[in-house]
Amino acid sequence: MRFFLAGIMQGSHVGSLVHRQDYRAQLKEILLRHFPGAEIYDPWADHSGSLDYTHDLGRDVFLKHNAMCGEVDVVVAYIPEASMGTAIEIWEAYRAGKVVLMISPLKHNWAVKFLSDEIYATMEDFLRELELGHVAEKIVVAQRAKQG
Repeated sequence: MRFFLAGIMQGSHVGSLVHRQDYRAQLKEILLRHFPGAEIYDPWADHSGSLDYTHDLGRDVFLKHNAMCGEVDVVVAYIPEASMGTAIEIWEAYRAGKVVLMISPLKHNWAVKFLSDEIYATMEDFLRELELGHVAEKIVVAQRAKQG
């Protein structure tokens, strides 16, 4: 099983700032516990200095990550507030028929509402459902439905 950890980085910051990224380590650790042997790609782990990239390198990384979302099995997206980059990532996953699991309180936002296979309002909700085995079940059901 291959996962892509999508989520807010710059959000609505107008300056060269990023939101806290500690949620990524938590997600990776718990996903590996429940999906042993899974491949989990975290774009921040490889590109934490991306705000200082040249224009061309930044564009290449951005486009590569978007394409990757259409190649993995599951995109887990953490968006406590709007994130344009994450919206594109989930769009690419949706278009490719991949499973999109959203951790977001934005349940009325159309990108969240219509592109997700499941929405968890909080990180705590997602972790609880993961512990109960419901996330694994949801992935299987969604994959079967998308395969026809």
